Amino acid sequence: MNYDPIKFSLGTFFNRSPFLRKVFYLLLDVLLLRAWHIKLAIRKWNKNSSAFILDAGSGFGQYSYYLARKNASWNVLGIDVKQEQIEDCNQFAKQIHYEDRMHFQVGDLTTFVSEQPCDLILSVDVMEHILEDEQVFKNFYNSLQSKGMLLISTPSNLGGSDVHDDSEESFIGEHVRDGYGVDEITTKLKNAGFADVETHFSYGVPGHISWILSMKWPISLLNISKLFFIILPFYYLAVFWICLILNFLDVICEHQAGTGLIVKAYKE
Repeated sequence: MNYDPIKFSLGTFFNRSPFLRKVFYLLLDVLLLRAWHIKLAIRKWNKNSSAFILDAGSGFGQYSYYLARKNASWNVLGIDVKQEQIEDCNQFAKQIHYEDRMHFQVGDLTTFVSEQPCDLILSVDVMEHILEDEQVFKNFYNSLQSKGMLLISTPSNLGGSDVHDDSEESFIGEHVRDGYGVDEITTKLKNAGFADVETHFSYGVPGHISWILSMKWPISLLNISKLFFIILPFYYLAVFWICLILNFLDVICEHQAGTGLIVKAYKE
């Protein structure tokens, strides 16, 4: 299943006004469990002083917007390979007068190294799309300042991308890998120079059920026909509270296994 055409359709609709884009961000924050885990990690990091943050693979820009809103002294740079998304995000930043807090530019993470040392690098559901992951990890390390943190959300190899054995293919066609093992991503990050790497599983049993209800089934239907966009609001009204409870349970519980990984890596 290809996700990019659906993302393009959603982006086109919600980019009609700053209000619609903010509504879109709110929906993503509530429905996407990874956003719950990422925001919890950012709250724990929560650097009170000024900070320079790289949103590596910024996509729709929802995390850049969250960071820029959270602290006016934080400066956020979003990097993405898609020109149209970068243009949309910069337009939104200008419309809401956030140009001094967040900026977006086209960039390839396999070659990009920040000229300004970063306090935090955020990489949310990006690494599963990049084949040259070890080079990207080195670029992240070189972009961080001392004591800086890299925060990653990515599928695990325990059912991530909805792959449960070698005979299955990734649910998302744009993925170049189904997911990471804990040992694999830890080794690659340490080889890149990171001294300390922490991992924990996300998308345990409650989170996986929430993902099926909030993402897998709706996206599968939209791949059949865009007419399902009409039905989608009514569907989400029916499953919204169920997904909300499941997401909450996934965040507060410690999982021995899960289809997602949250990774924190620190530069000495």
